[in-house]
Amino acid sequence: MFSYLFFKETQPIEFIIGIILSFSGCIILAVGDSGLRGLSVQNPSFLLGDTLALLGAIMGSGYLMVGSRMRQEMDVLSYVSIVYSFSAIFLLITSLSSGIPFTGYRSSSYVFMILLAIVPQLIGHTSINWALRHLKASMIAIIILGEPIGASILAYLIFHERISSFQGIGIILIFLAIIIASRSATKHL
Repeated sequence: MFSYLFFKETQPIEFIIGIILSFSGCIILAVGDSGLRGLSVQNPSFLLGDTLALLGAIMGSGYLMVGSRMRQEMDVLSYVSIVYSFSAIFLLITSLSSGIPFTGYRSSSYVFMILLAIVPQLIGHTSINWALRHLKASMIAIIILGEPIGASILAYLIFHERISSFQGIGIILIFLAIIIASRSATKHL
């Protein structure tokens, strides 16, 4: 929606169907999380998490849109150097002002922190930033919806976490949205 509002990007019908399916899947997941029974929300704390996720998605959309424009002028290394440096400085200031210690953790925690920096950040986010030059930001936004699907499946397989029927329906709709929308993906011209 933001791509259309701010950049006047039009989308093919397959992509619009993908957007509708992904939005429907997200709504079904949110309703399933809330424990909605009739018109009564059984667990309001889940709605807070979903609201924060929605705000994060809006911020992420802005990031993808700005990145899409910036990546047309910048190579990926220059772009991620600026973005990651700014992020690191912001997190450092936030951690210091919140009094969060940088030491005193188990050695395994430091190993996991390093792995988080390498795998999801350097490999995952840099791949997303690389793709911003080659695909529309809206397409990347829909593809990113595959991450919680993969996490849910891994949680089911590794930790034996239950997937409710609402979650299952939402996952299927989002997965279909990714497939349908990706068929209409086009490169920036």
